[in-house]
Amino acid sequence: MLLSNLNLLATAPDGVAKLRELILTLAVQGKLVPQDPSEEPASELLKKIRTEKDRLIAERKIRRLKPLDPIDESETGFALPSTWEWERLGNLGDWGAGATPSRSNSSYYGGDIPWFKSGELNADFLSESEETVTDAALRDCSLRLNQVGDVLIAMYGATIGKTAILSVIATTNQAVCACTPFAGLSNTYLLLLMKALKPYFISIGAGGAQPNISREKVIATVIGFPPLAEQSRIVTRVEELMRLCDALEAKARLEATQHEQLVRTLLSTLPTSSTPEELTDHWHRVATHFDLLLDRPEAVDTLEQTILQLAVRGLLVPQDPQDEPASTLLQKIRAEKDRLIAEGKIKRDKPLPPIAEDEKPFELPQGWEWVKLGEIVVISSGVTLGRKTAIPSPISLPYLRVANVQRWHLNLASMKDVVIDSSELERFQLVHGDLLITEGGDWDKVGRTAIWRDEIPSCGHQNHIFKARGTSSQWNPVWAEMYLNSAVARAYFASSAKQTTNLASINMTQLKDCAFPMPPLAEQSRIVARVASLRALCADLRQRLTAARTQQALLAEVLIGEAA
Repeated sequence: MLLSNLNLLATAPDGVAKLRELILTLAVQGKLVPQDPSEEPASELLKKIRTEKDRLIAERKIRRLKPLDPIDESETGFALPSTWEWERLGNLGDWGAGATPSRSNSSYYGGDIPWFKSGELNADFLSESEETVTDAALRDCSLRLNQVGDVLIAMYGATIGKTAILSVIATTNQAVCACTPFAGLSNTYLLLLMKALKPYFISIGAGGAQPNISREKVIATVIGFPPLAEQSRIVTRVEELMRLCDALEAKARLEATQHEQLVRTLLSTLPTSSTPEELTDHWHRVATHFDLLLDRPEAVDTLEQTILQLAVRGLLVPQDPQDEPASTLLQKIRAEKDRLIAEGKIKRDKPLPPIAEDEKPFELPQGWEWVKLGEIVVISSGVTLGRKTAIPSPISLPYLRVANVQRWHLNLASMKDVVIDSSELERFQLVHGDLLITEGGDWDKVGRTAIWRDEIPSCGHQNHIFKARGTSSQWNPVWAEMYLNSAVARAYFASSAKQTTNLASINMTQLKDCAFPMPPLAEQSRIVARVASLRALCADLRQRLTAARTQQALLAEVLIGEAA
């Protein structure tokens, strides 16, 4: 059943990871390889292990510990093969945790003894540690010197259940427990077993402020114990199947990469079309392969960005020579802005330099005009938090932070208030249609833009969010939001931004200098309507693909559940 549905499992969300878990579960329950009745049963093996344990105690090589509780039937979770036995982990090896030598004593660190921490258990076999300790640390501190072949398990925080085999003599910190298996327990089988038990260890470690398990919990764990020869066969079979899982994952990654390249290559031809005829030819080529290209939500995201690229370049709807040209529209906007300046309602800005040819990111259609954003809107900053000056007439105002302003929408789930003077309300209060533009953040999030639509009765914005307000009824904020969220504007913000290691930011001057394409007003409305319609179709397609992916994941779970 599983082998005939490997393609479904490989392409389902987390399908291969679930397949790996299933392989480990089947392995430690005796369902992965057949039992051989001619092999020495685990019951005889356990007798030999007890004899060896008694000998080591008598020779004072290990300590005699308090006997572990008998196994109750409620602790057994599956039907045990006839040649296996139930046993607690503590009876199958010598277990001990490590310690951290005092950091204030420099003589404890920098020696020849590897000292592993739980976060370093990232491979099946360990040989090199980030830090080393000295013989003095081994002598003075509660360190356990672990031998080559010992099995380690992490017991603390996000690393719980990580496991590895030592390839060198080494010690560990207290967040790692080590086991020297008795003869009769293969260390490679114990490694496999600990990997299978990882979900269990995580579950029993949860509940506290920082999840953790203890050595006592580890050694009390009940497991099914197979004959020694079967342990070897199980390890071999698991290694074969894990290599198959590796191949499935590699194949899936390659296919995803190739698919992404195909989608980007074909869709990228659309915005670069120089004539309507060339665009039509490219579109037909893409449309012929829609069923192949748009088979996953990520491809729909790319299509949506392509639609936006076509829209802001004037390639999505035809131009109408009867439309009033953008040059006339700009004259009206400038005249209205001059009137507001004359009436003292807004301040006159310093004139912006003309747009140079190398500042124009693409060639405009007939009837469009380039203009600097600062020429057609009033851009202002918000309230600065933590001001020390006295506030004569304080009022409380909800305000938007950078986290509230997402691309295309506002997230108002978590709002805060700021105290301002009542005389500042008009300055900081948002008005329906205002554009909100983020000053900084991750380099690819600088300049993300959303429109204020009076979501709450009264609201301001902090100084890390710019407010861009139109000065004329001829201003269409939806068109502006569309352009500022497009790849063209995002490239401008990325190239203009001041960047540090992980963050970037733009200033008001750079925002005002942004080259802005202005179509005729009627064409703006047609573009906005067309983009809204196509984005709705994309959202519907994305939802259906996500639902199909969820259904695939459910089918994969059913298959794995039936096999377990």
